[in-house]
Amino acid sequence: MTEARVSVLTTGGTIASRPAPEGGVRVAVRGGELAASAGATRVREVMLAHSFNLTPADALRIVSAVLAELADPDVDGVVVTHGTDTMEETAYLVDLVLDDERPVVFTGAQRHASAPDADGPGNLADAVRVAAAPEARSLGALVVMGGRIHAARYATKAHTLALDAFASPGHGPVGRVTEDRVEVTSRPSRPPGFRPAELGDLDARVDIVPAYLGADGVQIAACRAAGARGLVLQALGTGNPTPGVLREVRACVAERIPVLVASRCFDGPSLPVYGAGGGADLAEAGAVFAGPLQAPKARLLLSAALSAAPDPAAAVRRIAPHLR
Repeated sequence: MTEARVSVLTTGGTIASRPAPEGGVRVAVRGGELAASAGATRVREVMLAHSFNLTPADALRIVSAVLAELADPDVDGVVVTHGTDTMEETAYLVDLVLDDERPVVFTGAQRHASAPDADGPGNLADAVRVAAAPEARSLGALVVMGGRIHAARYATKAHTLALDAFASPGHGPVGRVTEDRVEVTSRPSRPPGFRPAELGDLDARVDIVPAYLGADGVQIAACRAAGARGLVLQALGTGNPTPGVLREVRACVAERIPVLVASRCFDGPSLPVYGAGGGADLAEAGAVFAGPLQAPKARLLLSAALSAAPDPAAAVRRIAPHLR
């Protein structure tokens, strides 16, 4: 395999940004200029945007672009440059629909393209190496930053500024890149996902609501009133609500609105351990515990399932393998 057989899709983000005269750092580097730093010859600019401005439609557009590249049998892998703010969500969405052994590698930067110590060129070069590496096949979608290879299923942005911004809580990276060498040390679990056509417009509304000291559940009531078809509770500790939140979760379940329970903790699974108004009471009420998934991915998974299977019970059955 050679780097010439890796497709690079650019979408913007810090890796494609420079300070603007009007203030702030803004996306400005076109795809061809960006990818030239890695020596790639096959480049497609999908969009030029900060990832905090992306919509579900934009994420689906990136998914479609990835699958279009993989339709070419001469392509050995795909690299997507992306802003780091929502990279983990777009990468996870790709992973949910990816039925191909060729790697799809997301990368970006923490320092803009004009910074004297910009990390984008190195990250992009690493991502191209991983996408071309036989060792990376069948790993699904990946995030490569700071020399570390993370599975999209596990990856999360763990630091606002550090160059190795991503972590995989509870799992660790699946590999690393050292100069020209790609080493894979573990292989992620990848439950059956979705066919792209099942997702439609990915418009099933699922909201995330955090629990905190004294939370009275008013946000959950507002989400229900706004037409939420699903809810992710970012619960306390192992997955505990406050009394007001528990009351509102019961109201959601009574209206056949599925509720996934994630933890607000950085590491560790959500589990129904405590009674007396704790997580065990959430489970008894009919909420489903998201296990190792953090709230943003639990939300994306539930939205995909509700788009594919509008019946709430069927949607929950569909996602069950992903919650282990």
